[in-house]
Amino acid sequence: MPFSIMNKPKILQLRGKIFIDPIAILRKCDIIWIYPPNELGCEIRTQRRGNVARKANPLKLSIIGAASELILENGFSKTTAAAICKKANIGTGNLTCHFPTKEHILKELVTVMCDFQWQMMEDATDEGKSSMLAYCLELTTMAAVAEENEPMRDFFLSSYSHPLTLDTIRKNDTEKIKKVFGEYCKDWTERQFIEAEDIISGIEYAALMATEHSADLPTRIAGSLNTILSIFNIPEELRKTKVSKALGMDYRAIGRRLLDEFREYTKQEHQRAIDDMLAEYNLK
Repeated sequence: MPFSIMNKPKILQLRGKIFIDPIAILRKCDIIWIYPPNELGCEIRTQRRGNVARKANPLKLSIIGAASELILENGFSKTTAAAICKKANIGTGNLTCHFPTKEHILKELVTVMCDFQWQMMEDATDEGKSSMLAYCLELTTMAAVAEENEPMRDFFLSSYSHPLTLDTIRKNDTEKIKKVFGEYCKDWTERQFIEAEDIISGIEYAALMATEHSADLPTRIAGSLNTILSIFNIPEELRKTKVSKALGMDYRAIGRRLLDEFREYTKQEHQRAIDDMLAEYNLK
């Protein structure tokens, strides 16, 4: 059951110290309902006379924005819950209300990264949507970024190591491989694509997890991509052509641009969401 505006200390605690003065909202809204936490986090509903109920989640937006900036700068492993709370200017209770574990925050960032990264690879290869070259360039670029940037290496490896985020990657990439390789696997079932992605995610992790005894990046990528493409029955000559073309691109520069643009994108999206929320309450 929700509790109402009468429980003002709860409202103040939920709002924390960021973005919105709760008293300003109280002046503009007739009713405020605060719903208890669920798997989606706390929910705030405000209602004015004659208007449909509105929804907002300022703390969740703040947490995602603060955590994204810290993870991209320091890596996932070195980003603590305390650091996220400090940057978002909230208490630990508000953090766990929205994200029970740090991995739940990582999942949010991975979900956004998957879409952003894939779109950039399609644009860079200029072979249309769901191209095989874009698929090859994606892993090549990720490996290059991981080799040059330790925080991003930690981000990628953490994403492939934690079950919650690995499941997100596998679900996303299963849909991707169906589009990219479907014409070569016309008799495959959904289960076969899922099983293939389970294997591929392990290959990708190995390509990213370079050690001092690992082969150099081009050799590592060529071997990984050749193995992956073989799973989908891609003819040998076509495999060589696509892998060679991906390695012939300036993938290191593309990787740096990917990181720079993604950092800026996360900042802009976070600020845009906050601005939209403030505009909704006419608080700007």
